[in-house]
Amino acid sequence: MVEHLTNETFKEKVFNFDENKEWKFEGDKPCLIDFYADWCGPCKVVAPILEELADEYEGKVDIYKVDTDKERKIAGMFGIQSIPSLLFVPTDGQPQMAMGALPKDTFVKAFKEVLKVE
Repeated sequence: MVEHLTNETFKEKVFNFDENKEWKFEGDKPCLIDFYADWCGPCKVVAPILEELADEYEGKVDIYKVDTDKERKIAGMFGIQSIPSLLFVPTDGQPQMAMGALPKDTFVKAFKEVLKVE
């Protein structure tokens, strides 16, 4: 199940930007964050793919969504200019950003290469 994050849940599950200046991942497994908006066509294309991936990778990868219209602080922190923007967050190391409506096989490849999950 894809989970929508607010400022508060983002701080608990991904990165507590109030307490940390340097990147420190708060989660216990890798995650993907979809920065989207309800009015965005390409975002609507990605949404069902993310739902499929959430089922297929349940227990291995957390999949989150951040509404850039509602959560401007988080979007600003990551410099989101275009949507969808997809942030792949490994448990160790720096997150990596991808832009645009990616096909499912590209997500699977990134899960393997960036998140180290198969």
